[in-house]
Amino acid sequence: MADEPAEVRRQRGQSLIDLAREDLDLFGVEELGERIAALEMEIKRAQAQIATKQAGRSAADALFSRRD
Repeated sequence: MADEPAEVRRQRGQSLIDLAREDLDLFGVEELGERIAALEMEIKRAQAQIATKQAGRSAADALFSRRD
């Protein structure tokens, strides 16, 4: 059995860094519009995750806070 090289693990956020480095001159107007729509969807996804984490934190704080 031949050993296959392991895939290089990318750091968190590396895709975003790569995306920001792309040459936008290569894109047409329609492609740029699609890109904006995809980025807006990603922003909404990140905002939803923030809201979920904040709700979880608030629930934990309420559960473990001292009542005097």
